[in-house]
Amino acid sequence: MTVLKSDIAEIYRSSWAFMLACPLFFAIPMLVEFAQHVVELDAGMYIDRASSSVAGQDPLRLQLGFLKTVAVLLPGYWFTRYIMFDHDTAKATRCEWPAVGLWFTIFALNVALTAWSMFGRSLGELAGLEGQTAQIASAVVGIPFQVIGIYLTAWGVAWALGNVRVGPIRSIGIMHGSFWYTIALTVAGIVPLMALHYGFGYAAILWLPAPLDWVAMILDSVLVGLLALTMAGSGAIAARHAGQRKSISLLPDRPTDPAALAA
Repeated sequence: MTVLKSDIAEIYRSSWAFMLACPLFFAIPMLVEFAQHVVELDAGMYIDRASSSVAGQDPLRLQLGFLKTVAVLLPGYWFTRYIMFDHDTAKATRCEWPAVGLWFTIFALNVALTAWSMFGRSLGELAGLEGQTAQIASAVVGIPFQVIGIYLTAWGVAWALGNVRVGPIRSIGIMHGSFWYTIALTVAGIVPLMALHYGFGYAAILWLPAPLDWVAMILDSVLVGLLALTMAGSGAIAARHAGQRKSISLLPDRPTDPAALAA
């Protein structure tokens, strides 16, 4: 439990340190989030519940929502390296080969999956189901993919570092035994900020006066920038923890215990 608390604290400490050390990378999702809020405020989304429902379907807002999801992924390359290279800013911000190419491969896959989830047909609909039944079926079928995603955490982290030795299969072996630890880190690193994110929106709709809506949206944009870091940080620290348990380094330039590789 002590180690878990220390790792959770490191997620937030590292996020704050990176925000100050690399403000331009931190600002990428923040600026896209604010652009979406500008569109929402212009459409009257935060006037009341009825306006929120109508403005929420604005095409431009939905397009910016997709761009925001992509932008949230972008700092993950630099921040993962920042954590794994012990807060060395120079190493973290270096766009080196093959790390960039390897990371971009996973990034492109995530973007494709995001586009499908937002604009494509759900798994339930592809199976010929409709309405709520399709939604329930999609949620149930999606659970195994979420589980698989946990076991592929080390893969994403290692490739951001340029370590091609850790692929999907090796990642499953590394993360085996650290599933619930990874879940705990993910929940701790995402849920509190996500709750605040939704809280800003509900506050603007339900009780904040109009002039303060802008203040709430500015604060929320900064929050989303921080959330992008804690999301990536949760995965990086979880993968590092899993690797340490099995004496396997995810760094490309450090020797790995031969006995661990044979395990």
